[in-house]
Amino acid sequence: MRYSGFRSGLWLAFLLVTANACTTASSGGNTAAGVTAPGATLRLVARQFSFTEGPAVDKAGNVLFTDQPNNTIWKYDTHGQLSKFLAPAGRANGLYFDQRGNLLACADEQNQLWSIAPDGKVTVLLADLQGRRLNGPNDLWVHPGTGSIYFTDPYYQRPYWTRTAPEISSQRVYLLPRGQTQPLVADDQLQKPNGIMGTPDGRQLYVADIEAHKTYRYRIAPDGSLTNRQLFVAQGSDGMTIDHEGNVYLTGDGVTVYNAAGVKIDHIAVPAAWTANVCFGGPDRKTLFITASEAVFTLPMRVQGVQ
Repeated sequence: MRYSGFRSGLWLAFLLVTANACTTASSGGNTAAGVTAPGATLRLVARQFSFTEGPAVDKAGNVLFTDQPNNTIWKYDTHGQLSKFLAPAGRANGLYFDQRGNLLACADEQNQLWSIAPDGKVTVLLADLQGRRLNGPNDLWVHPGTGSIYFTDPYYQRPYWTRTAPEISSQRVYLLPRGQTQPLVADDQLQKPNGIMGTPDGRQLYVADIEAHKTYRYRIAPDGSLTNRQLFVAQGSDGMTIDHEGNVYLTGDGVTVYNAAGVKIDHIAVPAAWTANVCFGGPDRKTLFITASEAVFTLPMRVQGVQ
């Protein structure tokens, strides 16, 4: 999440969004079929939030997402019903489920990483970096083999913080090995890392540098370190996801889809000032769930998500 305060500046950008974006979900892209289902259109689920973020899907296909300004985690179930999952929620931002069904959260209020059990019980996985407060964990991904957590830690000044400056000078990507209480620096050469997502085989990691307007791809070494950083595309992103064909979905101005070679193949227009994040939900993982400013949308897809 990259809002400043509660993103009042989004309204200027909102005026630039076309009024018919809800009915024209996809541009068709550079592939014959595109990634959306034939004839698919966006469906507005709700527009009752302040700023939505962090969608994550559980094993059943239910999607949980955050409304950070209102300090709430919501659940959108496979029957299309909305309900509150946790409030207060530590100002949770990015979310991801681990292999045991716990919801991991970037708890931005105290700059921590949380593990939230299905019954809502919270365990703090990471409280600080050698006594210093993290900038503000933003987005995270769990390695499918090792259970280690990769997370981004940019600095966005929040209205609910008492501090006005970071305690850690650089904005980094970290690795928190499973069972450990202190993270390792995975990359400290980015301007402002934000969205993050790995491949289902655990071999590659994508990280968006939103300030540099770039997204990088790394190779994950057997020890968990990140190697062979390469520019994937010259576009940053807030959140991201991947489908089973290896296509990468970047957010911001709607959702832009690139194939594994970094070629743009589709663009999904979203009627909102800012599209923050995206994931695949539903029992078959063929529904794209989009968090966009004060709203959330769904879109039927031709392809299936990997989560």
